Amino acid sequence: MPHPVIDKDLCKNAAVCLDACPVDVFAKDGDKVVVANPDNCIGCKSCEIQCPEKAIKIVE
Repeated sequence: MPHPVIDKDLCKNAAVCLDACPVDVFAKDGDKVVVANPDNCIGCKSCEIQCPEKAIKIVE
């Protein structure tokens, strides 16, 4: 089952992933983007493609 992993060192909290994800995997927790619903991930890689910092990877 695919799931997203955020590299906290690379993530600049652009939150592009929030808009890119069609199934609401991500959420904001204060000023940080977190993987809130990993079981929702369908492996489309929209978040990975749209992330300007390349901080998200989809792991199979």
